This record gives sequence, structure tokens and C-alpha cells, in this order.
Amino acid sequence: MALKHEPTTPYHSTQDALRVLETVARHSTGVTDAELARQTGLGAERLTTLLRMLRREGYVEQVTDGAYVAGDALARLGSAQGHQQALRDQLQRTLDRLRDSIGAAVYVSRYVDGEVTIAQYADSPATPAVHEWVDFRFSAHATALGKSLLGQLDHNGRRDHLSRHKMARLTSRTITSDRLLLSRLESQPPTVPHLDLQEYAVGTVCAAVPITAGSSVGCLALSLPVAHVHRLRQAADALNRNAAPVLLSLAI
Repeated sequence: MALKHEPTTPYHSTQDALRVLETVARHSTGVTDAELARQTGLGAERLTTLLRMLRREGYVEQVTDGAYVAGDALARLGSAQGHQQALRDQLQRTLDRLRDSIGAAVYVSRYVDGEVTIAQYADSPATPAVHEWVDFRFSAHATALGKSLLGQLDHNGRRDHLSRHKMARLTSRTITSDRLLLSRLESQPPTVPHLDLQEYAVGTVCAAVPITAGSSVGCLALSLPVAHVHRLRQAADALNRNAAPVLLSLAI
């Protein structure tokens, strides 16, 4: 299965953040922002934004003289022992923050061995998760996260998936034509969120953005009650802007 590699803004932010972290890690006694700018080649404004995000996520800490050192989160993720649990914990903290800041349930989804999976999610009584009334593995054609994952595959990968999963009509809005779905996936720019406007479930709208790292296909998604559909575009844009910390956790 080949992938369509079209880097998005979170991808570029993650690459820049990794450069900063690699530089910080080389200086066990700390490194100043001026030295970070010189060694990474990043502009002052860009570096300031990245350092703010890295401090918030616990990847770097600022010591008394203003220099930056590796933070606890970086140490936990960088350790072979307990890495998977550290990754889950870090992702959950990030998803919880996204849920609260965007005001929506949020999900990390992966495409693993030809199937859609929900790796982790964050919801609350005020931002309930989607009721999985049809297994997400069999409804990629109707969900924002499924369409985002399929959109990152090549044409043959999409065809293979649809040949294994019948495109059932889940609501009156569900696309059941493979030709129409494939055409829409092909024409969708990678920087534009995929949407589900009551295609999976009546009363729920969703959006998803890609978070592909290397050969791993993934996406970050959100769901809202249809009464909040007026917030969907704004929420999707916020999700896209804040996807870098999730992608960074997966890349370390």
C-alpha cells in the first residue's frame, strides 16, 4: 500500500519542533533561545511559538538563567522502558487540553493493517463522544476520520478498502457511490479538513485532519452535536492549528 505524502502545516511544525528538541537534548546544561535560533535556523517569532508549545507539553523547561533544558515528558517518551504507557499518558493530556480549548470531543484515529481504529479519545459530559452505533471499521465512507485516513492512501489502497467494506447507507446523507467518494477524496486538498455532516449519525457532525508520521497513517478528529454545526469550521481550523503536539508525541 502506497501513501500520498503531501505534508501539511502540523507536519512542518513537528519537523521544526523536533529540530529544537534535538538541539536542546545536545545541551544537557541548557541552551538559550538565541543559540537555539542560530543552531536551528528558525526565526525568532517561529522559535518563540514552538518553545511556548514545547513548554506547555512538558518537552522543555526553562531554568533560572533563561536557558532551556529537556523536560520530563521528553525524558519519559525517550525511554525504551515504559514508552507505550508514557505515549498514551502524553497523548491523553494533549487530547484533554484540545477537548477543553475547542469545546468538542476529540479523537486520534489510525489506519492499522487495513482497518480504521480509534487509538484514543477525550470526551466529557459537556462534550460527549459519538455513539458508535456502526463499527467504525465498517463505516470509513461515512465518517470524517475514515475519509481523512482513506484520503492519505493511494488510489489502489482506497479501492482495496472499499472492496472489503460495503458502503452502507447509514443516514439519508451517506455517500454510497464508490465512484463519487473516490472522486471527492482525490480532489480534497490535504490542508482542508474532511467533514461528516450527519453522514454517520443523525444529530452529529464531525471534522478530521491528517497527522501522518512516516509510513503511519493517522488523523485527529472532533465531533459536535448538530446544534453546534455553526462552530464546525472554526473548530476544525483550531484542530488543525493544534495538531502538531499530537503528531510530535507520535514522532518522538
